[in-house]
Amino acid sequence: MRVLGFSAFHHDSAAALVEDGRIVAAAEEERFTRRKHDAAFPRNAIAYCLATAGCDMSGIDLVAAADGMAAGDRLPGELDRLAPGLARSDRLWVCEHHLSHGASAFFPSPFQRAAVLTMDGVGQGTVTSLAMGDGNRLEIIEEIPYPHSLGLLYSAFTRYVGFKMRSGEYKVMGLAPYGRPRFARRILDILDDLGEDGRFRLDETALTDGALGRLLGRPARQSDQPLDHFHMDVAASVQSVTEQIILGLAGWAARRTGAADLCLAGGVALNCVANGKLLRQGIFERLWVQPASGDAGGALGAALAACHMVFDQPRPVDGCRDGMQGAYLGPAYAQPDIERRLGALGAAYAVLDDDQLTRVTVAALSAGKRVGWMQGRMEFGPRALGNRSILADPRLPGMRDQLNGRVKFREPFRPFAPAVLAEDAAEWFDLPVASPYMLLVGPVRKAGVPAVTHVDGSARPQTVHAETNPRFHALLCHFKEATGCPVLVNTSFNVRGEPVVNTPEDAFRCFMGSDIDLLAVGNCLLRKEDQNTALKLDYRAAFDPD
Repeated sequence: MRVLGFSAFHHDSAAALVEDGRIVAAAEEERFTRRKHDAAFPRNAIAYCLATAGCDMSGIDLVAAADGMAAGDRLPGELDRLAPGLARSDRLWVCEHHLSHGASAFFPSPFQRAAVLTMDGVGQGTVTSLAMGDGNRLEIIEEIPYPHSLGLLYSAFTRYVGFKMRSGEYKVMGLAPYGRPRFARRILDILDDLGEDGRFRLDETALTDGALGRLLGRPARQSDQPLDHFHMDVAASVQSVTEQIILGLAGWAARRTGAADLCLAGGVALNCVANGKLLRQGIFERLWVQPASGDAGGALGAALAACHMVFDQPRPVDGCRDGMQGAYLGPAYAQPDIERRLGALGAAYAVLDDDQLTRVTVAALSAGKRVGWMQGRMEFGPRALGNRSILADPRLPGMRDQLNGRVKFREPFRPFAPAVLAEDAAEWFDLPVASPYMLLVGPVRKAGVPAVTHVDGSARPQTVHAETNPRFHALLCHFKEATGCPVLVNTSFNVRGEPVVNTPEDAFRCFMGSDIDLLAVGNCLLRKEDQNTALKLDYRAAFDPD
């Protein structure tokens, strides 16, 4: 029984394929088209999912659209190009927007029974939903309607401080630790009827740049204007208010459902600082967050909802391990294919065995080199989890500035996350649970990793587990053996404005266009000094942000 799910026409279009309840493949369209946050119909992502399942559309039992019918007259034509007559057939099932979010959170979770809270900007007139999941059933029991949206509130302040709405919110979260929440009271004043349950009423007119300028006493920042302490304080303030509301909503969810466990999805669930505080509050015994919580995850949620709620397929529950397979659900490339592709680009590379590759990479990292690391299946969701990553030594005080300025070409305040051996995580970071998807922030326990320590002494760790990513785990083990430190800087393999790399060609372009020193693609190792000088100049010119 195969279900193909997709999301499209809002932002972060994606496709996912589920077979007999197991996730076979999932990928965002942007990774194929190289257009960040691509909202187009996900033709390439669908083709990838079908190829991975080894079938064409005739082998698909149901196509599940996440809020797809909201796209008006664009959808039928796209669907009929996939399979003639599909748009008007009983092989198409449309999943409500927040149900798709909720399904993406609950069905892959390790919980038999859980409350499910979804929070985003807006989807089909709803901004927040509370559902109850049990076995292979999921029922939405309460909804908060537009415009009373925590997601829109955060996005409005994202725009006010000069970042792009629906894509720059993580920058506000990264800026917040540099400031003080001195405007929190003013922000709370524009939220009517805010109670302990986190629910509030909001007049959209209070969120225009003009209204926020009057509220805060200063016009909105333009993207080309400098950031100063005022903007840091605004970021800290909206982050503080967001955390207060999320804790209130979680308390409401616990009282309303009586559940011991909570699942989260929707774009607001990517606020890992709030997630960490929610976990520590102890409102729920356990917390699980969908790593692709944004609209891309809706494709997966729609497919899973169809699988369990339409076809009534059973849902095996592990109790400890989730069903996301580490989020390694995207394309992978065989070694001969990698060599052929790199050769066609004129790349100079050596082919090493696994042990050689690991040891050479560790030696480079220990010497302060910046390494592009492309292995196995691409991650689904916005976080790089060790397969499409840029890696570096976290012990070096200047490494954060090097990576921001010379590799990522991005703002200097932006933080970096640590990847840490799961078995060593508790010694280095104060997190009460595993964090395989970089979705929880907690205090740094052990000094000596300045490149991944936020200004407030916290970090956003990825706990790396041997069973889900043996090659990355082995690299960390060897780095620990060489340095005594089981931690690496792990940031997404891309530069500002680019999606995370997908193919060997993408990885080579990013390597050549930035100050990455070493590139490992499969078992191919590339050193920057070995590459053709003319190629380096051409690629760098193409990537130069100026």
